[in-house]
Amino acid sequence: MNGSRMAMGLFWVLLLTGVEVAQANDANQGVVESLKGAQSIDQFKHSSMRAVDLLAQTPTPKLAPTQNSGRQQPEDEEELTVTGTRERGSGYRVPNSSTATGTDAPILETPFSVQVIPKDVIRDQQITRIEDVLRNVSSVNISGTDGGRGANFSVRGFGGSFGARTPMLKDGYRQYGSFQSIPEVANLEQVEVLKGPSSILYGAIEPGGIINLVSKQPLSERLRELELQVGSSGLLRTYVDLTGPLTPEKNLLYRLGILYKNENNPRGFETLTNLVSVAPSLTWKISDRTKLNFSLEYTYNKGPADFGITKFGTGVAPIPLNRTINNPDDSIVTKNLSLGYSLEHEFNDNWKIRNGFRYLRYDIDYSVVALPFIIDGANVTRFYADQDSVSNSYSFNTSVVGKFSTGSVKHTLTSGIDLNRSTQNVITLFDIANPSTIDIFAPDYNFVPKPLRSSLPLFANADNNSTRLGAYLQDQIYLKDNLILVAGLRYDTITQTNTTAETDFADKSESTKVSSAVTPRIGLIYRPIKEMSLFASYSQSFNPSSGTTVSGDILKPERGQGFDLGVKTELLNQKLLATLTYFNITKNNVGVVDPSFPLFSTAVGQQKSQGVELDVTGELAPGWKVIGSYAYTDAKVSEDTTLENVGKQFSSVPKHSASLWTTYEIQKGSLKGLGFGAGVNYVGDRFGDLANTFKLGDYLTGNAAIFYNRDNYRFALNFKNIANVQYIESSTGSEGGIDPGAPFTAIASLTVKF
Repeated sequence: MNGSRMAMGLFWVLLLTGVEVAQANDANQGVVESLKGAQSIDQFKHSSMRAVDLLAQTPTPKLAPTQNSGRQQPEDEEELTVTGTRERGSGYRVPNSSTATGTDAPILETPFSVQVIPKDVIRDQQITRIEDVLRNVSSVNISGTDGGRGANFSVRGFGGSFGARTPMLKDGYRQYGSFQSIPEVANLEQVEVLKGPSSILYGAIEPGGIINLVSKQPLSERLRELELQVGSSGLLRTYVDLTGPLTPEKNLLYRLGILYKNENNPRGFETLTNLVSVAPSLTWKISDRTKLNFSLEYTYNKGPADFGITKFGTGVAPIPLNRTINNPDDSIVTKNLSLGYSLEHEFNDNWKIRNGFRYLRYDIDYSVVALPFIIDGANVTRFYADQDSVSNSYSFNTSVVGKFSTGSVKHTLTSGIDLNRSTQNVITLFDIANPSTIDIFAPDYNFVPKPLRSSLPLFANADNNSTRLGAYLQDQIYLKDNLILVAGLRYDTITQTNTTAETDFADKSESTKVSSAVTPRIGLIYRPIKEMSLFASYSQSFNPSSGTTVSGDILKPERGQGFDLGVKTELLNQKLLATLTYFNITKNNVGVVDPSFPLFSTAVGQQKSQGVELDVTGELAPGWKVIGSYAYTDAKVSEDTTLENVGKQFSSVPKHSASLWTTYEIQKGSLKGLGFGAGVNYVGDRFGDLANTFKLGDYLTGNAAIFYNRDNYRFALNFKNIANVQYIESSTGSEGGIDPGAPFTAIASLTVKF
């Protein structure tokens, strides 16, 4: 497309220009049957297309501190830990990552593709959503927003569909269950994305990769910071960040983050977004070698229940992007609680043990909503529904990290064990007897009055319980100063029990599935020169399925495998990091339609994704920072019982996508502290569903900023989607659930340190 060529040309011109300058400077029954076993609103939506196709058919049966490699570390390369008590430094370039190997190794010594978005980027772009953080990373795409609960993401094409999500971890811990909580951005130190199959450290995951959100930690130096943001759509967002020592010896440190946000919805919903978040943490330095941290985070969020807009023909319905297809007064309340501790003890300079626990609770409470269910051209048939869900997750982990030598070969050994117990209860009320149909071009939302919750019949009451046990062993082997091998193995066993209570729409049932897997990983780094790493890796993943066969058995787990080939290089005196990667991933045992019983599934599908990624981040010259990315992703169905699906592209995954953001801050003179920022985001044309029946279109948006830093004050004015481009951000993969992108937005902010 012309838009694709224009975007890529603009991306490379801007990037190469920056590098050059820097170098120069240096049927009702059928419907009922199709819904049986569906435990959530999303599953209803994803079942709707299949139900419509079957209306004329006969109903069928019911995922260490930096270890010294033996070489001299560069003087300007910091050694930092995940739970450190000091800032990770300013700038866009982060030298180390803990997500890839569990040892906070230098990225240049890590034979896997990992990208880090630090808080400086979040601040400069005035980001208030995780979605906007991840726009800075190649091969990460948004895949629907779960009816107002929060965005889903795909990495390298995988993880965008319901039941197969890219895991979003908080400090290495994951919320298990059908729904995934989205923590608040203000409490984050940075966001790390590890790409490729990586079950070795994180257990059951999608093969595309994981997203790890790293929390802010208590600091040993006193800091008081107040930030106020106001902007379009009536945005009012206030954040207070307090940290420092509680004792003169600085052995007891604290941090407290408090956030309040109120905002109108640009899509025209009547419910305002009201969010409150509180995040206290405490670090106790028991001795020089022992440290204990306690943390808690609680977030309450009430906002619109937004099910997007619909397809029309082979594209998106030509209606105003602020039009709703459910009801404007539909709302949802979510509550997210995280509570836990981490303990670290060093036996000596070479060996340490780490132990941690995290309790996660995620509550979802919809109001009575007009759930869009059947899309037929301009007509949308909705059913009034309500849903409550409570998810609890209890996780323990213990790991040992040690450094030793065998002759001239140096090792960093990591071994660990983790245990998780998760429970989820989902109660769904659904009034299938009283459909409400609207015309998307002239909607009458009150044609069928909204009923009381008490009048809705019980559709499903389901409990999903899981127990997970995993053990892993990994060795980082420094064969030579410039040749590093990372190899590891993990064993997992998972027991899933799904129970459904008897209702008028479903029979009482219980099924149990025990799955186990061994997943290896191996990677090799070769550094021909100090500033460059050539790397190759192979890894596997596995992920238990939530689908069931016609006999009620849970499908066997999905298995993924993939390899990376790439180069990482540090430029401009280690100020700029660039990573270029080729990847190839295959996922097997994908749940697909059982041809003999079309309302059920069988695990014989296969999906493949391959492509090229480029990520650049750092500083081109003093005061001139940049972060950019490009991805070519070819993600397709390779095997399916529905032959028409073979060769089809994944939904919401563009072949081409790119981003670029750069800022410059004047370093000297009377204008010192004055800065400017500019950037673009490009997403290529995408299909809206797996059958590739309609497209979402491509888009190019521009962003800009002006800011001023002086002493303890920072003022900024950010403009997003400057040209007010009308575009589609994502799709859940069905004919509904198409999410429009945000219009032109202006945000003014004032930050004061005291």
